[in-house]
Amino acid sequence: MTELSTLRPAITAQRIPEEERLNFLPRHFHMWCVKVESAVFDHLQHLSPDYRGGYWVFYDLSNGGCVMAPSHGELRIEAPNQFSATVDADTAGIIATLYALSDLSFEFPTKDIFATRFHQLRAFAGEHPRARDIFAAID
Repeated sequence: MTELSTLRPAITAQRIPEEERLNFLPRHFHMWCVKVESAVFDHLQHLSPDYRGGYWVFYDLSNGGCVMAPSHGELRIEAPNQFSATVDADTAGIIATLYALSDLSFEFPTKDIFATRFHQLRAFAGEHPRARDIFAAID
């Protein structure tokens, strides 16, 4: 008998085209879009001594979630839990976005959008090739 979990399709990420960038954060976070963007940038700045700003790319997830990531390169991540590793830009973005959404969900516990987006991204992270590093960094 086939297990139900094996029937679940993989969660995919679709990069947002340039012409849709301005609508991405408001579509996912409504009036909280500036707060989310700032929180993700701030978290990566604190997590990575290598991060110096730059262009970011946005992704919609097939489960309704989303993620932001620097556009290229590798970054050293040094998490408060003693995790330390060099990861690609997409992995760094997933880690920073998860940190930001977690913090915002505790800061604004009545705003379900932060916890919802956190769990959607966490589900995607579980299927990511660097899942071990992502979970080691956030746990």
